[in-house]
Amino acid sequence: MKFNWKRTTIAYVVMLVASIIIFAILLPNTQDQPEEVAQSVLVAETQANNVSEITVEGERIDFITRDNPPRELFTYKEQLTSIYDIPGIDLSSVAEVNIKGSSGFDWGSILINLIPILFIGGMIIFLFSQARGANNQAMSFGRSRAKLFNVDKPTTTFENVAGVDEAKQEVQEIVEFLKSREKFQALGARIPKGVLLIGYPGTGKTLLARAIAGEAGVPFFSISGSEFVEMFVGVGASRVRDLFEQAKRNAPCIIFIDEIDAVGRQRGAGLGGSHDEREQTLNQILVEMDGFEANTTIIVIAATNRPDVLDPALLRPGRFDRRVVLDMPDLNGRLAILKIHAKGKPLADDVNLENLAKQTIGFSGADLSNLMNEAAILAARADKKAVEMSDLEESIDRVIAGPERKSRKVSAHEKEITAYHEAGHALVARMLPHADPVHKITIVARGMAGGYTKQLPAEDRYIATDSQFKAKIAISMGGRIAEEIMFGEMSTGASQDFKEATNLAKKMVTSYGMSEKLGPRTFGSKEEMVFLGKEIHEQRDYGEKTADLIDQEVESIIQTAYQTARTILVDNKARLQYIAEHLMAEETLEGDGLEKLFTEPLPPPGSPPPAAPAAVKTIEPAVEKQAEPTLKAKEKPAEPGTAAPGFAPA
Repeated sequence: MKFNWKRTTIAYVVMLVASIIIFAILLPNTQDQPEEVAQSVLVAETQANNVSEITVEGERIDFITRDNPPRELFTYKEQLTSIYDIPGIDLSSVAEVNIKGSSGFDWGSILINLIPILFIGGMIIFLFSQARGANNQAMSFGRSRAKLFNVDKPTTTFENVAGVDEAKQEVQEIVEFLKSREKFQALGARIPKGVLLIGYPGTGKTLLARAIAGEAGVPFFSISGSEFVEMFVGVGASRVRDLFEQAKRNAPCIIFIDEIDAVGRQRGAGLGGSHDEREQTLNQILVEMDGFEANTTIIVIAATNRPDVLDPALLRPGRFDRRVVLDMPDLNGRLAILKIHAKGKPLADDVNLENLAKQTIGFSGADLSNLMNEAAILAARADKKAVEMSDLEESIDRVIAGPERKSRKVSAHEKEITAYHEAGHALVARMLPHADPVHKITIVARGMAGGYTKQLPAEDRYIATDSQFKAKIAISMGGRIAEEIMFGEMSTGASQDFKEATNLAKKMVTSYGMSEKLGPRTFGSKEEMVFLGKEIHEQRDYGEKTADLIDQEVESIIQTAYQTARTILVDNKARLQYIAEHLMAEETLEGDGLEKLFTEPLPPPGSPPPAAPAAVKTIEPAVEKQAEPTLKAKEKPAEPGTAAPGFAPA
């Protein structure tokens, strides 16, 4: 029960106003009210010829004296006695005697006397109703908070879902069963009782569940895993029972539990009350899912991005029979998602969604939706009639690195250091055959970075080689080496580069078995959040000697990559300076203009540096394997490479 603050406030205001009115009626006004006196006073005043007017109504006698000023007095007589029969009274000098008939009941007095009683009674009734509402509110903790969606007006169908074709095919069988279950039952088939949607954040798990409800046309109960557990013991289990009772009354139907890992974690030793309450809730879910009748038409769909922490009893056949994995979309999937989110947005003629899909490798469906929305916002901010490709390119940078920090004031010297730093990354990446093509270089500050170099692979990649890893490490070293060559000193701009390079080299040795000395084996037992990429705990299962060998191998990989990058930059110092000068003048280099800087002949020594503003830049992504540039090298560099799209951060 939801507490209605508005209604309660109005009730209290009405009670306050009524109280004021009642007290105003009942509060005696001593200036206007006549004074009550004994009957003997009336007799004495009439005998003294001091009464000008008498009014008799029932047993009450009101009279006015001839005093200056006149006084209003009243007294009472016996019920059956006439005023003329009062002993000693002299009415001969009274100017006016008014005798009114008795009204039987004084309704005004009765009403005035009843008002306080009615008011107090109303207050008691109101307070009891409030207490009963509070009690109902306390008891409602045990009721399910699942939301029932309107199936008559579906807002999401399979047409709104793209990039997960295999997952759609898996869940379409669920929809078909709900629509025509007799076909399955005739063949003795048993539909899965539960479907577990597994995938990275933003890949469309909740969207797919909503699409199932829209296609099936059956009641759809939606609840989050965290809504089961409260501060009161037993509330979670009660809510589970109430949810499944509602589902049975509305069968056939679908129950969708989002983020089930909040309540479905693997049970432990029961230490701590909160864990005990969560485990009671999980036990009730297990009982309810296993207690369905044969051929039930209640299907439970759950979503999580942490399947590694779920209790094994929850994953066994008979509960969640089917697991549907939603991976990051490939090129065709990203193109389909972009087309869906482009609906309703006017696009300019220069927009090429296929090129945009090539530039967004590693983006989830939620990232692509945000990208299109950001582009529309940028176009609206600039008062444009349509979304242009430049808006989409800018939104990519905003999604990845954050908005431009235009208010950030950078000195000329720091700008020069950043330009050489990013040019070093780009030049090393351009020289290494196993590195991804360089798509863009910028020294415009975004987020926490002073600039960045963006690389894009020529195609989607699902595995990585040691050559690609070594190339990525060498590219990370390129920024610091360029600073050392040109300025003879080191800055703090490469700290994140070294962190990523060290982590990657360590994984090559301890996780991927890419060490010649240690061989194809792994070291350390790790517990990780699989889909979130977070390492929780590592158990060391090797000795000190092996630990020293691991450190030596990591050091060897990093030093080899460092020397490779240094050789490239020392032998091509003039090219490095040429690129950095253009970068300082234009701030951003990309597309054909960037490729030209790598391949065109260098200007003669002593030529003036390029001047701003920058030339017009193209936005066609450089995703094809680049031709070998006209760079010189004293020795062929090692053939390392990179594993995935990304940046060589500043």
